[in-house]
Amino acid sequence: MKYKGWLLPCALRDFHEGRIWLKEYSPFSKEDIEKSIHHNYFLIIVGIQKVPHLKCNRCYNTDPQQFTTFDCSKCQQQCIYCRHCLNMGRVSSCTQLMIWTGPLAIRTKKHPLKWAGQFTVLQQQAANELLESVKAKRSHLLHAVCGAGKTELLFPPVHYALEQGLRVCIATPRTDVILELFPRFQKVFPQTTIHALYGGSPKQEGYAQLVLATTHQLYRFERAFDVMIVDEADAFPYTFDETLQRAVQKAKTENAPILFVTATPSQKLLTENQNKSYSFIPKRYHNRPLPVPRFDALWSYEKSLKRGKIPRKLKQWTEARLARKEPFLLFFPKVELMKIATPLFQLLDASIMAVHAEDPDRKEKVLKLRHEEVPGLLTTTILERGITIKNVQVAVIGAESTIFTSSALIQIAGRVGRNADFADGDVVFFHHGITTEMDDARTKILYYNKKGFLQ
Repeated sequence: MKYKGWLLPCALRDFHEGRIWLKEYSPFSKEDIEKSIHHNYFLIIVGIQKVPHLKCNRCYNTDPQQFTTFDCSKCQQQCIYCRHCLNMGRVSSCTQLMIWTGPLAIRTKKHPLKWAGQFTVLQQQAANELLESVKAKRSHLLHAVCGAGKTELLFPPVHYALEQGLRVCIATPRTDVILELFPRFQKVFPQTTIHALYGGSPKQEGYAQLVLATTHQLYRFERAFDVMIVDEADAFPYTFDETLQRAVQKAKTENAPILFVTATPSQKLLTENQNKSYSFIPKRYHNRPLPVPRFDALWSYEKSLKRGKIPRKLKQWTEARLARKEPFLLFFPKVELMKIATPLFQLLDASIMAVHAEDPDRKEKVLKLRHEEVPGLLTTTILERGITIKNVQVAVIGAESTIFTSSALIQIAGRVGRNADFADGDVVFFHHGITTEMDDARTKILYYNKKGFLQ
């Protein structure tokens, strides 16, 4: 593409449009970057803004405790850098950040939707409401129980936006959700360039009109998206990190609507949206009730595991799953305890695996469970949402632990019974004392079942 006598690499434009990027880490040649700057195709801003207060211009962090001073070898001075987004490349006082201001990519308006499914009455109503909100550029909360078909409900509004030539982002706090969504959207939008962005994601070519990204990746975008969808909007760390919430606002264009999607909305989300644009689906697409968790005392489970012994009830539950060839997920409150337990469960079946947030092979392990290559996985809360396994059974070890909030337990229980052919299943909360969070999770599931039965 030729501009002012210079051949602008399309790939450079396609990559940088909508992004805020470290100049020194651009994947393009220094010569092309300098020519682009010379032609005013980039706005260059400082990495750390000092007045009126310290602010990282990439992640918008303003917490003084998240900045550190160091002797910079590059500028030979005392430099300040942002610790908050350090794992995405250091932003310091002498860092130059680039924002693309040059010619924009040509957006296509032809995006065939290849989906042959049919909505239930409640799904159709919610899909229509989401679509109307996108058309009106109005934010919206979709509150739908686990297994209600939330992903499918996004197809109509996403399809409409793409065919209007708009750029769409589906953001979520969890990498595992992106890994689950990406192939599904590729299948239904086969002619659309879609990128999936998460920590360690592979290089992807072309200009993506549909981007699936973890909320952390939004630090790298600025006024890029005309429609923003936040899936699993209640998930950690998004709800507890204001910079992630600001990143969502920063990454969208000024008038872009935000669609919040979750089975377990926070009280803040409900308060802000319930009397505005709000859709509620209290039952699953197959019209069967949500599996209700049962409580089972498992006293001194941690001591038993540390002594090299699986507690009797837990062992019996696992052996029953193995005998019936039912895939299972065992949720642990701590990585350390899970690592102690793993070799003990592998004595029952050597192919049982464990997975946690820092596991580089977690994508492959989940695929193995889905393809029935392993009988079950030991896991932390990273698999509490965004994963669908046919006929999966679930047990929580130490359900009384503070990490297992009411919403986390509802999400965990929501892994079971999602498939119409396997709409039932076992959800057991093994505990060392029943907590209000456990009670609240069970009460809400019973409420959804009652509400769904009335509709």
